[in-house]
Amino acid sequence: MILLKIVSIGADISGNDTSCSKELIMRLEADIPVLMDLGAYKAALTNITGDDVVISAFVEDGITAKINRAIIHILRENSEDIGDLEGISGTPEGAGEGISYAEAKIRQDRYPDAIILSFDTYGGEEFVSDVANSTIKAARGMDGVTDVSEEIKPGTRKIPGVGYVSEKTDDPVVAATIEDMESIGVVAGAMLGAALGNKNVYLVRRGAPSHIIPGSVIVSATAFLNGNIIDLAAPFEERTRILKV
Repeated sequence: MILLKIVSIGADISGNDTSCSKELIMRLEADIPVLMDLGAYKAALTNITGDDVVISAFVEDGITAKINRAIIHILRENSEDIGDLEGISGTPEGAGEGISYAEAKIRQDRYPDAIILSFDTYGGEEFVSDVANSTIKAARGMDGVTDVSEEIKPGTRKIPGVGYVSEKTDDPVVAATIEDMESIGVVAGAMLGAALGNKNVYLVRRGAPSHIIPGSVIVSATAFLNGNIIDLAAPFEERTRILKV
């Protein structure tokens, strides 16, 4: 049986600390179809969060390492600043602040649908790991959820096909795979509620500059539905407006 999963890799490769240029985004989107040529079922630039980008792909288990390496190649070739890519090492001892990684399994009799959250910090605020983990705990075990990526833990992390990054990596990515489209709103609502319940956490639209007071964390939320991207910030902004009498 073929096991399908989602992989998401996030990195700061921007030339500044608050946003990603239109030129960078266009170059990344132009190169992502290479991932399908290499065997990915679908792939996209799913999240743009402050100065961080996330490339996600639905892949068969056997080519996870190959697709991960290809994503790193795309990030490296288009980087305005080597940034997080510099922290990748072939050994645990050499690992530094590097890329973020999330991986989750997909039920084989379902379309590949997922929710991806991406976090960005301005000064490496340490509480971001707690924020990301709260969203993972919120999604885990919910009806309509197949799998959720691993919690952020202290210590060096090995990324399949890529290498090692250290616990200094500070802009986590979270992925949850979904059983049916009707569950997207419920699961994303729980995850965002968990994130925004933490101190100094703000939801931003995909691609919006992160003009926030240092000491804060921003999060973007994307639904990746069979290859199509939906920025969840706009509909959630409308749904959370308090109706006045």
